[in-house]
Amino acid sequence: QVQLVESGGGLVQAGDSLKLSCAASGRTFSTNRMGWFRQAPGKERELEASIMRSDSSTYYADSVKGRFIISRDFAKNMVYLQMNSLKPEDTAVYYCVARNSGSREYDYWGQGTQVTVSS
Repeated sequence: QVQLVESGGGLVQAGDSLKLSCAASGRTFSTNRMGWFRQAPGKERELEASIMRSDSSTYYADSVKGRFIISRDFAKNMVYLQMNSLKPEDTAVYYCVARNSGSREYDYWGQGTQVTVSS
């Protein structure tokens, strides 16, 4: 079992930057990929960024590509999401997620952290 705890959310203005952190515990080495989903009010959750444990290859949704950067520090069991040039449409609850090797879905979810971007 893996536990994920997000932090770093808050209220910022459009154009500002914010860095989210995710602390993983438990059987962290059973996972091969971690990422960040977000869910805006009334919307479905969408994967915005992910990173592989094996080679650190990354994925970004088109909506955040070029603005967000996902990174990790496996020595500290931490994953980060650096969010730059924030837009009001980035307002959402952001969830840290992790997936086991061979899994087709994300198996573990954090409780979420709120990010609000004002105009």
